[in-house]
Amino acid sequence: MKPMAKARKRSETPRLTRDDWLDAAFKAVVDGGFDNVRVLVIAQGLGVTRGSFYWHFTDHADLVTALIARWREHEVELNRDLHLESEADPQVDLERLLEAALAHAGTDLENMRFELALRGLGRRDPGVAKLLVEVDAARMALFESKFLRLTGNPNTAEELAVLFYLAIVGSNQALSRPTSPPQAKEYLKGIVTRYLIRGHAKA
Repeated sequence: MKPMAKARKRSETPRLTRDDWLDAAFKAVVDGGFDNVRVLVIAQGLGVTRGSFYWHFTDHADLVTALIARWREHEVELNRDLHLESEADPQVDLERLLEAALAHAGTDLENMRFELALRGLGRRDPGVAKLLVEVDAARMALFESKFLRLTGNPNTAEELAVLFYLAIVGSNQALSRPTSPPQAKEYLKGIVTRYLIRGHAKA
């Protein structure tokens, strides 16, 4: 009777999907970087044998490649949405973009930690480095288009876009600290808005 009960229990366990493995690998990166992505450890955490992994991926490299590709697809989709969701007033549009960029700072740190780990991987993987250059270029193109609407000057728009990106990266880093006060986000957002957005509208 016991063996039959065990077999029935196994059959009732839902088969893991490809996304289940990618989610677990993502969490492993967030917790300890890409060197923390180990198939056997992930399988144990999911409560399955390593053989389950090979239903979805050929090897460890295939898993990592798929994980990075999924992150890239998310970034492309986000960038496209931010391009399309424009306000009629270019100043309001940039302020909304800034709010979106800082929306999860200090609360949802997983994507930030994943990207930091990915940038660390990019220092030793030329393929990842190339992908990150493309991601940064797409972000900069978005920011430049927003500032061009505001200023009407391509050179000024390019320079402000660079400063805007640096401000976002720095603000997210500051807000990710456990000791960051609750009012820090509004303070930083106010500084960026005052010096980089307001006062630069075309005459």
